[in-house]
Amino acid sequence: MPVISDPSEFNENELYVDLRATMGLPLFLKCEGFNFAGSIKMKAATEMVDAAERSGALRPGSVLVESSSGNLGVALSVIAASRGYGFRCVTDARCNPATRRMMEALGSVVHVIEEPALHGGFLGARIAYVRALCASDDRYVWLNQYANDSNWRAHYRTTAPAIARRFPDLDVLFVGAGTTGTLMGCARWFWQWRRRVRIVAVDTVGSVTFGGPARPRMIPGLGMGVRPPMLDESYVDDVVHVEEADTVRVCRRLAARGFLFGGSTGTVVSGASTWMDLHGARDLTSVAIAPDLGERYLDTVHSPSWSVNPRGEDTLGSGDLAALSRPA
Repeated sequence: MPVISDPSEFNENELYVDLRATMGLPLFLKCEGFNFAGSIKMKAATEMVDAAERSGALRPGSVLVESSSGNLGVALSVIAASRGYGFRCVTDARCNPATRRMMEALGSVVHVIEEPALHGGFLGARIAYVRALCASDDRYVWLNQYANDSNWRAHYRTTAPAIARRFPDLDVLFVGAGTTGTLMGCARWFWQWRRRVRIVAVDTVGSVTFGGPARPRMIPGLGMGVRPPMLDESYVDDVVHVEEADTVRVCRRLAARGFLFGGSTGTVVSGASTWMDLHGARDLTSVAIAPDLGERYLDTVHSPSWSVNPRGEDTLGSGDLAALSRPA
């Protein structure tokens, strides 16, 4: 076990869950929730902060600011606390309450956007607030996860090679699509080094990432109300869309067998099951990435009283986001 002084140094894990007994699926879950930030976003956060420090954008006294639905906000909170930066997370009403409390416990300031913008929805309102902060004080540094190449490079450098080492005969990789950083990093690596591996993107119904119609969504993590600037569909072989109600069902089914995972994992597992049924692919070696664990979803996905009850959606156009998204 390594001895560390910075929590961002402990990023990699090699824990996989075999879902053959639990779900009847020939699928291994790569569990990314066992670092100090509790999610795969620690990798992207570390890569982006390191790059900003090397470029000189981050200096002593800087205050990080980022728009996040939750997990990246926690990861940046951990890194900011350990390296002596301030951090302000701009989120919205869909962020899990437990996630907000975690960020605040780490010393971050959380600003919750309660109402969507007239033109742009929640994402538009969040980004507008971030831009206003940065314009008001040059101490603020926006890493911009939506268009920052360090986002996908983190997974090209770490996540994909780790999967390939553990599964040299991998046939299919299922990856959830949010900002598409994880998807693009893994897809690029396998395209370059193991081209026979099929890359299946899993998205949520209501997301416009792959051209579907926008619809209100309640589970944070996957899905976008705008096309992600870093997405290149030429690296993706198939796309599966999952209803949020199916996400909830899968999360609760896994919990009933002792595996408490978050909403993104439920979506990816549901999508993998659908893809396997459509392709009759039950004899393949398959891996899905599980971005986080389920503790942050106890008040939502894992609460019997909670239901998928939409409160708003992101409605920016792709051109609008491209104009707004400029890496630090």
